[in-house]
Amino acid sequence: MIEIGTKAPEFALPDQDGNLRKLSDYKGKPVVLYFYPKDDTPGCTKEACSFRDSFADFKKAGIEVLGVSIDNSESHVKFRKKYDLPFTLLADTDKKVVNDYGVWVEKINYGKKYWGIARTTFLIDKNGDIVHVFERVKPDEHATEVLEKLLS
Repeated sequence: MIEIGTKAPEFALPDQDGNLRKLSDYKGKPVVLYFYPKDDTPGCTKEACSFRDSFADFKKAGIEVLGVSIDNSESHVKFRKKYDLPFTLLADTDKKVVNDYGVWVEKINYGKKYWGIARTTFLIDKNGDIVHVFERVKPDEHATEVLEKLLS
């Protein structure tokens, strides 16, 4: 896991429309970079909709919201359309960025081991430094928690 006070790892990932997005594109703006396991699953939908419902507050404060999963761009298009998500979703299909940020982890569910994304959010300041990390996120309360941290 990346530590607070360090530079956020640079990335270049396709968004839901296939456009390449780099972290450096957002220099000068604070960024909420949230990693989630899978499009259109119950917890991930709650989390995305919480960001959607608070999006006007993020936008008003000049904060970019970027969601990252290992789903492809086509999956992100469907997810965004189904839930009217106004923010960018990034496709990390080769798992490079989830590894760089330390969120690709071994999990255990009902005694079965598998690899997946640990639901984690990084707050990145306008200089590209990690200023806060949210681990073990509660999906339905998360956007409010992030806003409170950013605006405090």
